[in-house]
Amino acid sequence: MASPNVLILRAPGTQCDQETAFAFEKAGGTAHILHINRLLESPSRFGQFQILCVPGGFSYGDDVAAGRILANQIQHHLAGHLAEFTAAEKLILGICNGFQVLLKSGILLPPEAERGPAATLTWNDSGRFEDRWVKLSVDSRASVLLAGIESMYLPIAHAEGKFVPRDEATCRQLAAAGQLPLRYRPLADGDDLPLDGPVPFPDNPNGSVANTAGACDPTGRILGLMPHPERHIDRTHHPRWTRGEGGPVGDGLKVFENAIAYFA
Repeated sequence: MASPNVLILRAPGTQCDQETAFAFEKAGGTAHILHINRLLESPSRFGQFQILCVPGGFSYGDDVAAGRILANQIQHHLAGHLAEFTAAEKLILGICNGFQVLLKSGILLPPEAERGPAATLTWNDSGRFEDRWVKLSVDSRASVLLAGIESMYLPIAHAEGKFVPRDEATCRQLAAAGQLPLRYRPLADGDDLPLDGPVPFPDNPNGSVANTAGACDPTGRILGLMPHPERHIDRTHHPRWTRGEGGPVGDGLKVFENAIAYFA
């Protein structure tokens, strides 16, 4: 079969499109970077792709709130086309700003009519931009994009990455359904804290409730995460690779390989 076509959606302020396209290409896909205006002009272009990725950056300068303007464009002008895209069992990945877009557009966790959004991403507890490497564990097999992954070491770079569910009951419901598959973990080896136990700053870099670093939809085909897998696809991306740390390939590559393998 021909390699899956990947749509990398770009907007003013997006800055991780090239790296993300490279990661998908390295995993065996065919990546196409497309500006949001081209999709608004011709939404039928969605039919050319099997994977949609909203990459990281600061779409529209994160005016109003991180990812909000791009989310509104998608919600008001492309919702029907995205519904067809997901109904066809295609994949959607949102990384950092892309995660913010997927949540705020309602694509990832659709809001309830009377109760509103199930969750949002808001300012880090530190009140500032955080740029560091974090340890992650996979707490669910629900997401096809995280298949076969137990843990990852990835960089984060965001100011509004704190995952906050609507209420405690919603958090429990999402966790029970496997929809909070990625958690921040302590960097120290041998720490056996419960997955939902308190992980202190900076290991949980933003104060996310239940240490949530990523969320998926009930089908497992839509995933959003704050860490950047595209920034650790080669062993030399590891900050201490010259000291022999890290593996033969970067931890993030498997995410992109899973997306391509889904269509094999």
